[in-house]
Amino acid sequence: MSGVDLPHRHLLGELFQRHYAWLCERLRRHLDGPESAEDIACETFLQLLAAPNVVPIREPRALLSTIAQRLIYQRWRRRALERMYLDGLVVEEHADAPSPESLAATLQMLDRIDRRLNRLPPKVRTTFLLSRSVGLTYPEIATQLGISSRSVSDYMEKAETCCVRACLE
Repeated sequence: MSGVDLPHRHLLGELFQRHYAWLCERLRRHLDGPESAEDIACETFLQLLAAPNVVPIREPRALLSTIAQRLIYQRWRRRALERMYLDGLVVEEHADAPSPESLAATLQMLDRIDRRLNRLPPKVRTTFLLSRSVGLTYPEIATQLGISSRSVSDYMEKAETCCVRACLE
């Protein structure tokens, strides 16, 4: 925390004291338990702490809600990826089920891929998901996003490179 300046930490400390309990209570309505709500609330404040010098915030609850909601969506998306993978294992015709170690390694790799994809610009990420998850063709993606087919190709190359790098970590 030595990289975070004192006024920034002080501002976030005040935000935490004033709004942490409120945020936890709000999140409990959307999550499966108080522990999950506390995890998301803590992660929300950690993201603010990691942000470069936050200026005084006019509507702190709106900002905290937005960050927390994004974290909830990321959690849901990660769980959906895990469920899709596990469902795929059930459907596979192979008699040999993967070992728990192999399954854990695969889930960790999916998590790394998900985190890397989340760092991509929104259009790149959306292009990749429309292609891989929805199965749209490049021309269909270009039409839907209002971009050129060349941009779709470039975005897919960036996203695929991102995925390969996540697998090599």
